[in-house]
Amino acid sequence: MPSFSSSHAVMQPLGEPPAVLADAPLALRAALSVALLNRDHSILAFNERVFDWAVRADVPLLERLRYLCIVSSNLDEFFEVRTAPYVAAARNGEAKGVYTTASFEALSAKAHALVERQYALYNDELVPAFAAHGIRIVSQGARNAAQRRWVQGYFQREVRPLLVPLGLDPAHPFPQVANKSLNFIVRLKGCDAFGRENEIAIVRVPRVLPRLIRMPASVAPQGAQFVSLSSVVRAHLAELFTGRQVTEFSQFRVTRHSDLAVDEEDVRSLRTVLRQGLHQRNYGAAVRLEVSAGCSRFLSDFLLHQFDLPVGALFRVHGPVNLVRLAQLVDLVDQPALLFAPWQASVPQQMQGRGSLMAQMRQGDLLIHQPFESFDGVLAFLREAVYDPQVVAIKQTIYRTGSDPQMMELLHEAVRRGKEVMAVVELKARFDEEANINWAEALESVGAQVVYGVVGLKTHAKMLLATRREGRNLRRYGHLSTGNYNPRTARLYTDLGYFTADEDTTADMDSVFNHLASQNRLPRMHRLLVAPFHLHRRTLEKIEEVGLAASEGRGGRIVAKMNSLTDEALVRALVLAGQRGAQIDLIVRGACILPAQVAGWTDNIRVRSIIGRFLEHSRVFYYRCGEREELYLSSADWMNRNMLRRVEVAWPVTDPVLRQRIIDECLVAYLHDDRDAWDLQADGTYARANAPGVGTGVQDALMQRYGAVPCG
Repeated sequence: MPSFSSSHAVMQPLGEPPAVLADAPLALRAALSVALLNRDHSILAFNERVFDWAVRADVPLLERLRYLCIVSSNLDEFFEVRTAPYVAAARNGEAKGVYTTASFEALSAKAHALVERQYALYNDELVPAFAAHGIRIVSQGARNAAQRRWVQGYFQREVRPLLVPLGLDPAHPFPQVANKSLNFIVRLKGCDAFGRENEIAIVRVPRVLPRLIRMPASVAPQGAQFVSLSSVVRAHLAELFTGRQVTEFSQFRVTRHSDLAVDEEDVRSLRTVLRQGLHQRNYGAAVRLEVSAGCSRFLSDFLLHQFDLPVGALFRVHGPVNLVRLAQLVDLVDQPALLFAPWQASVPQQMQGRGSLMAQMRQGDLLIHQPFESFDGVLAFLREAVYDPQVVAIKQTIYRTGSDPQMMELLHEAVRRGKEVMAVVELKARFDEEANINWAEALESVGAQVVYGVVGLKTHAKMLLATRREGRNLRRYGHLSTGNYNPRTARLYTDLGYFTADEDTTADMDSVFNHLASQNRLPRMHRLLVAPFHLHRRTLEKIEEVGLAASEGRGGRIVAKMNSLTDEALVRALVLAGQRGAQIDLIVRGACILPAQVAGWTDNIRVRSIIGRFLEHSRVFYYRCGEREELYLSSADWMNRNMLRRVEVAWPVTDPVLRQRIIDECLVAYLHDDRDAWDLQADGTYARANAPGVGTGVQDALMQRYGAVPCG
């Protein structure tokens, strides 16, 4: 076993320790009073680390813009999902509890600081750098006469017919403004057609219009020159108000709370209710208001009043109110030198020219390490199951599959060939609800058995199971994954796909599928740990066992890689194990509430975050108690929702070769990354492992290991 070594805010109380720790010595339990880091501040800190890739000069220019847009997209989701209770507390003047006016102001200050850094980078560095490469988004003031005429024609032809300016009066109240839509507020002088002085008007800009428009070579012969839709509308606002004078205006965008809340116990058709709720999501409670930096106090106060928002929810931005839409520029500009070198995933090393995957699985387990190895191996397994006449049944969970038709077409073909096809479709996968409803309806239409999991729980487990007739017996072949069955994200996320024909593991998988369909109790599991039944408890017990081994002088080690660590019971267990002498390394991409390296409290716990070209997404958990070692893969992060409010699975890796490969590639290599790693400090901040662009990034090392072109 290799050595596991690594180089290496706002707090809240821990609360009571879980029952599993009740027998810990009093001195050790007292140590659990160490304060936790605030989850939402930790999420913003993660986005600061992502933003660093937009800042780095060693990253290609268009990729820097892409990272800037990723941060903006992440912030959109953060506001949509996490901030409603803070805003409500500020609106109501709350002074006690977790959500107060003070906690809103603290979170707001951190969000404002990050947004200001985004726009400063865009205006001061990226825009001049793009100009140096002949790429310009030309404002109205910078357009020449020919360009202004072209924009005028474009406005009249493509934009003006879709705009309906709305003057506000008692008969025309403030309109419903959709979540994250582009709008203009206008202040007018003079009287309307009926002699009234209604001075405020709203112009909603349809989403069907492109946000960036490339000007033709006839008026922009040099380089790639674009105009933004907002500047096109802004330049011609006056034409929308004949006989009136526009005295003030601003673009604005409102972000709304968008977490769908459905009482599953009280609905007859979850699918129907969710489809209805998707429309309502666009009109939830407002949580953020973005306006142009030059927006007058009069107009911003008017909008804050309309949306019932506190002042801290107002963001004045020096540029477009939706930086996410600038990601279109990456696709519109044809300059490969400004992008990462193209990445081509290799054929999975265990599947190269070896024929039937099921035949290989009978010899031993297989592994795909995405995106370094291709997701095509998963499709090949499903394709083999579909076209093998001896395969009689296929079962699959569907969480986030995207719009790629390959998997859907294969499942359709399986039904057509007379196989029993069961799909467990999670309708409540946040922001993928509509796509999953469409999947469910399409599969039902061809005769597949579609189930929606368990009321009150999300099915987040990633499983694919094929049952094959072999002589007089039926044999199962399974695929388990840390990530989704999504060919697109499989090229962008690091994940592990595990193929097995192990009888105990596949029998457990079949039991989980049957449980999801029948709602019957799970039988005793042989290999899988399943949430919400025993994954949480068994994980706590494993951490406890490691701590006990360390306290007895036998040595205890935990190395865990995940996306988020926010479950307080697991944090308490880790703190206690560290107090007992266990050496603990946590590789946590995003939110982490455990404060590492606090003298006298968490000295034995180190936390690092890897931010790279690909999104870190694999979940890997290593435990050593003396000489006994265990390695688990899982679909679950160490979050309360994953452990107690979702159907998740974790499974052991028993093949010694594959286990060592996972340890080497997913744990040891990550602990030795000295370029893209950030280490959590005792004060709750993150520090780089090295200077920007210096050292070796683990993702680059893995790309080179798999024979690919290194990035950037």
